[in-house]
Amino acid sequence: MTIHKSPREIASYSSLESAFGSVPVRSRGALAPCVALIGCDGSGKSTLARDLVALLDRQSPTRSMYLGLGTGDLGRRIGELPLIGRLAERFLTGKAKRAHEGPDKRLPGLATALAMFGFSLARGRRFRKVLDYRRGGVQVITDRYPQAEIPGSFDGPGLSWKRKGSAAVERLAARERALYDDMAAYRPTVVIRLNVDVDTALARKSDHQRDMLEKKLAVVPTLRFGGAQIVDVDATRPYHEVLETVLAVLRRYGLHS
Repeated sequence: MTIHKSPREIASYSSLESAFGSVPVRSRGALAPCVALIGCDGSGKSTLARDLVALLDRQSPTRSMYLGLGTGDLGRRIGELPLIGRLAERFLTGKAKRAHEGPDKRLPGLATALAMFGFSLARGRRFRKVLDYRRGGVQVITDRYPQAEIPGSFDGPGLSWKRKGSAAVERLAARERALYDDMAAYRPTVVIRLNVDVDTALARKSDHQRDMLEKKLAVVPTLRFGGAQIVDVDATRPYHEVLETVLAVLRRYGLHS
């Protein structure tokens, strides 16, 4: 199955090229399929992405790509450092929570905003790699997918364009929003939304905070990913059932194992 690009998609790819440097042009006619796995932490995205690639790659070249920011794992790794680890983790967690507060709060300071913008640039580079794969005829399974609908985490811009801040930080927020608009212009072939409840998520991710998981569980169902096809899957079931269900969905979209 191939997805043909609209003029907007072609323009968006050009914008990504200008943001990160020129890239080789392989094809301008079609993109190989892209399957986006989304869901709350603990829904099984990473395991499913790994197994889907192993199965689908038998029939057609398939790769996986993590499209999250990775800030949560980074904070947990820092927390494991001796002596200063726990203090540093609490500091970063506090900064992240304040950065994701509502529109009545101000944007973070320049240092925090630059760090958040840097993570978004890294996500943009990984997204460009996804496009390179697809333009070369390689199917891609993504763990998460960028969205431009809701700012403040949830795989959207970290710097909310709805909030005020210093002139420099507001400029960063505008540039970050443009980056996410460009990425979101490329709709996945299909979005697999893996649904779990908060207790299941906590049982699988015991180091996570319940309130943050509940917030993600509330937001994920509202995301539309630019009108992409979205299929809901009950990820609380035994893993082999989830895998078989997703494979059956992918067969309908021309991806075979």
